[in-house]
Amino acid sequence: MGNLAAVMTGLNTIAVQERPEATAGPGEAVVSVIAVGVCGSDVSYFRNGRIGPYVIDGDIILGHEAAGEVVAIGEGVTNVAVGDRVAIEPSVPDWTCAQCRAGRYHLCPNLRFLATPPVDGALIQRLTIDARTLFPMPDSMTFEEGALAEPLSVGLWGCHRAGLRPGDDVLVTGAGPVGLLAAESAKALGAGTVTVTDVSEPRLALAAAHGFATELSGTATDERTFDVLLECSGAPGVLAEGLERLGPAGRAAVIGISKTNADLPLHTLNWNEITIATVSRYQNTWPLAIALISSGRVNLSGVHTHSFPLSRTADALAVGTTDPTAVKAIIYPQDVG
Repeated sequence: MGNLAAVMTGLNTIAVQERPEATAGPGEAVVSVIAVGVCGSDVSYFRNGRIGPYVIDGDIILGHEAAGEVVAIGEGVTNVAVGDRVAIEPSVPDWTCAQCRAGRYHLCPNLRFLATPPVDGALIQRLTIDARTLFPMPDSMTFEEGALAEPLSVGLWGCHRAGLRPGDDVLVTGAGPVGLLAAESAKALGAGTVTVTDVSEPRLALAAAHGFATELSGTATDERTFDVLLECSGAPGVLAEGLERLGPAGRAAVIGISKTNADLPLHTLNWNEITIATVSRYQNTWPLAIALISSGRVNLSGVHTHSFPLSRTADALAVGTTDPTAVKAIIYPQDVG
C-alpha cells in the first residue's frame, strides 16, 4: 500500500487511510516517521474536537511529537541529508513576520503547527516538512527519545521563562510527562532541589524513581518556600496554591493550560514581587534537548510506557484514561498492525 496515515474522521474515530505520496519541494524534506508520542492535545482534539480557538472542521491527522529518517530532500536543503535520523520540531513559522524577525518565531501569527487545525500532523508514514525544522540525532539516541525531545522542549522553555538559575529550589506541580520532563529540565539546568507534586501515586512513584522529592497534592505540612514554580497540571486552583509557596522574588512559569480563569492571591504576590510568565510552546530548544538526552543528563526512563501500531491509534489516545500506569504512549506509523 501507499502512504498510510491515521486519520481522525470524527470525534473518537480514527481510520487508517492512504494519502498522496510525500514529495520534497525546495527547502523541504521527506521524513519516514518512525515514532510519534501521544500528547494531551491530541487526546483533547480526539475527544472534544477543539482546544481553545483551534477547532477541527473535517478530517485531520494528529500527532506532533515525532522522529524519523530523512528519505528525500528538496533543492537548497543543506542542514540534513538522506539517511539522517532526525527529531522533528513541529512548528513552521513564516520566517518573515515581525515576531520571526525579532527572534520569537514561536509566536508567529502564521505559525503552522503539526496537528493543530487545519494542519495535518505526523501520524503518517512519510511526511513532507520544512527542512529547517529537522535536527539530526546521534546514533546513540533512539527514535523514541527523539520524539520525547518535544515534551522535553516544553520543560526547557518553561525553565527559561521562569528565569531558572543554578541553585534554585524548584516546585513542579503535575507529574505527567511534561511535569516529569520539566523537573528533569530543571535538574539538568542546575536546580538546587526539585520537588514534584501530583494527585496520582503511580506518577509520584515514577518521579521519586527519578530522584525527585515528591508530595501528594494538598498534603504539604511545612512552610518551606521555593524560588521557582513550574505549573504543569493545568488543574483548577493548583496555580494559586503553588504561587502561595513561592518566597520573595519567586518566579513562576505557567506551562499547563487551564480551562478556567485563575483566581490569584495578589495580596501575597504583590508583597513578594512574584513574577508570573506564561508559556507558549518553545523556541530554539531542540539542539539543547538532543544534547541533554544523548549525554544522559536527562533521564527518560519510565516515560515511554505503551507502544501501539498505526491501526491502534485510537487505543493509544485512550490509554491515559484506561490504564493508571500510563505515562507516554508512542505510535509507530511504519507498523500498520
